[in-house]
Amino acid sequence: MEWWKKSVVYQVYPRSFKDTDGDGIGDIKGVTEKLDYLKDLGIDVIWLSPVFESPQDDNGYDISDYRKIWSTFGTNEDMYELIEEAHNRDIKIVMDLVANHSSDEHDWFVESKKSKDNPYRDYYFWRDEPNNWGSFFSGSAWEYDENTEQYYLHLFTKKQPDLNWENPKVRQEVWDLMKFWMDKGVDGWRLDVISSISKHTDFPDYDEKYGKYPIGDFHTNGPRLHEYLQEMNREVLSKYDCMTVGEAPGSTPENALLFCGNDRNELNMIFTFDHMSLDLVPNSHLGKWEVKDLDLIELKDNLNTWQNGLHRKGWNSLYFENHDQPRIVSRWGNDDKYRVESAKMFATILHMMQGTPYIYQGEEIGMINAKFEIEEYDDVEIRNAYKDLVLDRKMVEKDKFMEAVYRIGRDNARTPMQWSSDDNAGFTTGKPWLKLNPSYKEINVASALNDENSVFYHYKELIKIRHEDDVVTLADFRLVDRENKSVFAYERRLDDKSILVVANFYEDDVDFELAGEYRLDEYSVLLSNYKEFEKEGNKIKLKPFEAIVLKNY
Repeated sequence: MEWWKKSVVYQVYPRSFKDTDGDGIGDIKGVTEKLDYLKDLGIDVIWLSPVFESPQDDNGYDISDYRKIWSTFGTNEDMYELIEEAHNRDIKIVMDLVANHSSDEHDWFVESKKSKDNPYRDYYFWRDEPNNWGSFFSGSAWEYDENTEQYYLHLFTKKQPDLNWENPKVRQEVWDLMKFWMDKGVDGWRLDVISSISKHTDFPDYDEKYGKYPIGDFHTNGPRLHEYLQEMNREVLSKYDCMTVGEAPGSTPENALLFCGNDRNELNMIFTFDHMSLDLVPNSHLGKWEVKDLDLIELKDNLNTWQNGLHRKGWNSLYFENHDQPRIVSRWGNDDKYRVESAKMFATILHMMQGTPYIYQGEEIGMINAKFEIEEYDDVEIRNAYKDLVLDRKMVEKDKFMEAVYRIGRDNARTPMQWSSDDNAGFTTGKPWLKLNPSYKEINVASALNDENSVFYHYKELIKIRHEDDVVTLADFRLVDRENKSVFAYERRLDDKSILVVANFYEDDVDFELAGEYRLDEYSVLLSNYKEFEKEGNKIKLKPFEAIVLKNY
């Protein structure tokens, strides 16, 4: 079995993880310092968000030198030390490859801008006239350059020009930089917005009914996408024992198999997005900034579709949180009275499914969303949307916009890691780059480690079960009582072995009766987020956010 199928990945957002030099920004040495903590948790892989040289227009997702560590994070030698120290603890390192676009300060783009006949001109997309494509960060996806009197494409900020993968020289540059780091010991890649690297080079306009600057199907899954990924696999990935996960918005289980099908020779898995948009109003004129209540049955159906759609054909990635998603306890759970119970419930639902689970820093201690004033946010997505939707076009009132930010804004996940109740949460001796979540006095690593019933130890037990039990890795997936509007229940079955996961998704007590062939007295409790397990016959009396893993073998 491939090593990444038994692995649990921990995502580190370096600028918010641990600062060792007092400048208020986390660094590589801070990650190295906390390796023993991660080893204690039980994780197998660290995925580092971008650490390369960057002007930081989008927190490192705008790279100006792919072979150099950003000086604020440290040096290349610091990175080599982290790789070595992680490997000494049997922890692998996955880096973030951002190659759909570069920074506008990368040498390639600096050259590309100089003239229309510059050798680097076609490393990017230049046109005399823009089409109506929108940027993911508001406004047009085209920026005018006065020097050469043409427009260049940027699906993200104007400081993130899109690379032209049609040019074989660009692809070779990417292969070379990947080999550079893998030869240094890097164990794989998370591939940023990889589904957008192939462009529809006729640049068709969207229908005007979708607004002034639409975002849609032309932004992803271009015609040569899988040709490029197969070339990447052939030229680079196949030569290393590595792990890959692609960020692929717009994917369905069907086209996910084009990326990660067992016979495709492309990637190991992708990040799906549709389960994380179920509480967003579809096709809203406000984009992602109009939210609604989550429908549990929709979530169950969605995860069921992915579990069964990829079973034995590909491989799932499992996540609720990352640097682009808010804290799940605040989004769908209860971050006050039942914070611990709901954090454990979400972890249980996710980690008992088939796939590779991803834990985002702080998720393992149940960190929650922050409610800041608009000027206290750093995220370019929040700032741009506020200016565009609230100030300029006046499409939404500030209060309603801020409600959405409090629920789904990206900076909710980017507040500094809460290590202790000491000054600045033990994150830094300086002034943190982003305001601390004031919850750090109660929610922090030190207190979690001192409490045997903390969220941390629940995650540790889930990871241990995954490592030791092949049922979690290999078994099929079957929803139980799909129509139940309060309970998320499913079975994992492998031959004559069965695991039942039963979770109350809400804060009201609920009775859940196992129907059909299931006999409660044939099962024993493998894991629970409450000390007492109440049952009566074939009925489980579920307390608020209670999650139970039952085992029959």
